[in-house]
Amino acid sequence: MQQIERGGRRYTLSSDPAALDVDAVHAMLSRAYWCEGIPREVVAKAMAHSLAFSLWCEEAPRRQVGIARWVTDRATFAYLCDVFLHEDHRGLGLGDWLVGQGLQHPDLQGLRRQVLFTADMHALYARHGFTPLKTPERGMEIVRPNLYKAKA
Repeated sequence: MQQIERGGRRYTLSSDPAALDVDAVHAMLSRAYWCEGIPREVVAKAMAHSLAFSLWCEEAPRRQVGIARWVTDRATFAYLCDVFLHEDHRGLGLGDWLVGQGLQHPDLQGLRRQVLFTADMHALYARHGFTPLKTPERGMEIVRPNLYKAKA
């Protein structure tokens, strides 16, 4: 568990799955552009099968205000996704700290490849060594935009 002070508040970061507040994570992710409207049960399943980091504001009332999740085999590959900070805690460098601390986790060391997708936070991830895809022509994907909105 790591701690940092920013903006006069103390924050704690944990990778303990028991520390996750699935309701808080769902509240944040359900309004994120990449998974707007995601059902709570999908969030719970995703968190349970990933290496997830929860960011807590220790100011009363103590609450989870951030998340970062790596989907990984913990041997060769990881996909960084669902990096989200509650709007009231942005602009303090917490996202940068969250990603940096997560990348130091023992299960993310020695991997052959880590990837992520972002619409607007390229500079943040570049500070941590992420670069544009070297061979995008090798990649393929199945994309279902607005998947969760359609089920609402």
